[in-house]
Amino acid sequence: MKFRVEDMSCNHCTAAIEKAVAEAGGHASCDLPTHSVTVEGLERDRAAQVIRDAGYTPEPA
Repeated sequence: MKFRVEDMSCNHCTAAIEKAVAEAGGHASCDLPTHSVTVEGLERDRAAQVIRDAGYTPEPA
């Protein structure tokens, strides 16, 4: 599933999101120029919560 994360602004942000999702048992691929995050291996609600817990604001894409 895809999310838009407008407050993801640098490579540190992408690394933080990818790490948080991996620690929750999923896999995230971030595309910084489009502010999109693709998550696999987690339910949508769980993925969104993990991204929020990492300090970012996911919106459905």
